[in-house]
Amino acid sequence: MKNQFIADTLYLIADLLDIKGEMFFKTRAYRMAAQTIETMDEDIETRMQQGTLESIPGIGEALAKKITELIQTGKLEYLERLKKEVPPGLIQLLSIPGLGPKKVAVLYKEQGITSIQELRDAATNGKLRVLKGFGEITERNILRGIHLLEKTSGRTLLHVAYEDGNRYLEYLKKNKKIKRINIAGSLRRMKETIGDIDILALSNDPEDVMEYFVSYSEVAEVLAKGTTKSSVILNDHIQVDLRVVEEKSYGAALQYFTGSKDHNVTLRSLAIKKGFKLNEYGLFDKETEKYISGKTEEDIYKRIGLTYIEPELRENRGEFDAAKNNTLPLLIIQDQIKGDFHVHSEWSDGSDSIETIAEAATKQGYEFIGITDHSQSLKIANGLSEERVKKKILEIEKARKKFPELRIFCGTECDIKTDGSLDYNNKTLESFDFVYIGIHTAFKMDKDTMTKRIINGMSNDNVNFLAHPTGRLIGKRDPYEVDIEQIIDAAKQTNTRLEINSFPDRLDLDDMHIKQAKDHDVKFVLGTDSHTINHLGFLRFGVATARRGWLEKKDILNTFSVKDIEKMIGT
Repeated sequence: MKNQFIADTLYLIADLLDIKGEMFFKTRAYRMAAQTIETMDEDIETRMQQGTLESIPGIGEALAKKITELIQTGKLEYLERLKKEVPPGLIQLLSIPGLGPKKVAVLYKEQGITSIQELRDAATNGKLRVLKGFGEITERNILRGIHLLEKTSGRTLLHVAYEDGNRYLEYLKKNKKIKRINIAGSLRRMKETIGDIDILALSNDPEDVMEYFVSYSEVAEVLAKGTTKSSVILNDHIQVDLRVVEEKSYGAALQYFTGSKDHNVTLRSLAIKKGFKLNEYGLFDKETEKYISGKTEEDIYKRIGLTYIEPELRENRGEFDAAKNNTLPLLIIQDQIKGDFHVHSEWSDGSDSIETIAEAATKQGYEFIGITDHSQSLKIANGLSEERVKKKILEIEKARKKFPELRIFCGTECDIKTDGSLDYNNKTLESFDFVYIGIHTAFKMDKDTMTKRIINGMSNDNVNFLAHPTGRLIGKRDPYEVDIEQIIDAAKQTNTRLEINSFPDRLDLDDMHIKQAKDHDVKFVLGTDSHTINHLGFLRFGVATARRGWLEKKDILNTFSVKDIEKMIGT
């Protein structure tokens, strides 16, 4: 699928038009089309082949022609012309979190800034605060944004790499010369961001496999093509490396190229203590260099005296002691999930009706779904007034009659106000089946004030879950300043479940905080934070993050029966 590539291109066009000062309606058309394509579960290329691009909302004849050109050639002449009309450095400035095209235009027109370094210097020296619409806070935020960009540069969000990697894998599986094949690297470990995609294959005809590999339709550039390793760049700029190995080394190579580096270093050290030598070719006797094992990962771990360690746990964070003592967790799996607690409907800022969401949940095989819209003070997200809450409850009651096999929970994502009070009174909160609370405004409070604000919200007896507890947006916004240890202690004391928000740019809590909370016997809930039914599939990334945090079925409310859930949330 080229949906993300097309959407990113349209977003860039809109940004460049904004920098040029084009009319709002023109830039909005590109952005709306990009948003539509980005959330489609259909392949945009298939729609082009069917000749139905213009039936997609927001796409007319002119846009359909541009999309067709992009799909067929990987380029767009109109975009290339636009790029020539602005200094190339301005496009780099657009990648800084929190810096939109209109501010970039001001920076260029007023101070001639055309590079990240020039912007850094100007912000450091206090030269931006004299500009209209800027100030000391804006300067600090720009410097934070530059730091965040540099910290995440060259990495791709998990969901994009996951889709790319698995589509490539399905393509490669069609080659009958391939006997075994696996994703490896950080994608197999399901890290929140991915550098390159690594694929490992077993074949007796590697040259044929390499030719097939570089012939994939989404390859934009072949970096290298050898007999046992090749590298390509995809249309969306992700690098993919393929290695082909022989059967006796397949397990050793899969273990080695899965990583992490810290895990591998420790594993090799343990192998040496056992009298072995371990590398990507196999496990060997240290003295005689006789081949001992290497066909499977399981056998390598067993020979070293360990139970098998799941890829998500291979970060050298205690997994070796647990593997020696046979105390590794039985990690949660996707099939154990019975529903999603965090879905927004058209009642607030979602795009789908409650019935549409219920239909989609039924197709997922769910036993329950939670409709969790924003509260009244969040006007930008069309938050529900107390009067609208009553009307929404009536609509949910109607939907329950239409979908008797699906438990439709009426929840809320209630804002925690700056003083720690909640956005609804207790009577309104009691009308919901469950209550999420979360921070959606005033992110830049100091650590102590933000921590007290959240704990005050958790102290309300009507609260069940804390949404996206640290507020981060990966690559866009750092977590707000908060004492996570105090939040974990408060969650334990107030019996508040912490959310693992499964939206790909959140994955909040992260894996390390999840493990920390689990060690304090805190429990969890999974939610996609879906704003369209196309987001429901994001739950797999929350499950992956939960696995990286050592969670089991018993730790996560989504694995329980509806009856047990109702008991736990007091419905």
